[in-house]
Amino acid sequence: PKKLINHLIELANLQQNQKILELGCGRGDFIIEFKKNGLDAYGVDISNFSKNFFPDLKFEEVDMEIDKLPYNDNTFDVVYSKSFIEHFYYPEKIFQEAHRVLKPGGQIITLTPEWQYIYKSFYEDFTHRVPFTNESLKDIHTMNNFKNVKVTSFIQLPILFKNNLLSKILYISSVITRKFVPDYFRMSNKWIRFSKEIMLLSIARK
Repeated sequence: PKKLINHLIELANLQQNQKILELGCGRGDFIIEFKKNGLDAYGVDISNFSKNFFPDLKFEEVDMEIDKLPYNDNTFDVVYSKSFIEHFYYPEKIFQEAHRVLKPGGQIITLTPEWQYIYKSFYEDFTHRVPFTNESLKDIHTMNNFKNVKVTSFIQLPILFKNNLLSKILYISSVITRKFVPDYFRMSNKWIRFSKEIMLLSIARK
């Protein structure tokens, strides 16, 4: 989580004291890293599991299938989620609420599995509801009034986050792993798993 969040902060040019909300914060591993980097961090989830690990986190228990976010309009500078929107039958409700609570010019940062690479394993998690492609993720942003939408494929291997020769060589190795190592070995180690389980990363503005 630390390496991912540091990378996202750099990509999105986030600043200290910005107010950030994580949707579906789970244990709180990601939102707490934003807090450690000086952001004013809040989390929501359907359970209060994060309180067991980070009792000082500003947290609200919310079922976003039926509830609105318990925040006023134009409250946050950033809304973040990872592996969250694919769990909803109507994910457009998530984007509507994110748009509502974001300040004008605020950013939404979303990570979700990329369907074209994980279509064989997506429904191994029975709570997965809606898969996303590059185009459908762009469309759901646009239809909910977000602007400057950028969607890219994202490999969750920190060694590939840097822009140097070693990262470029290892990226090729990751592609070879994805194409030629049988799916049977997907869960045997993180290199194989995350070479195959590619995410979509989207950043957009209100």
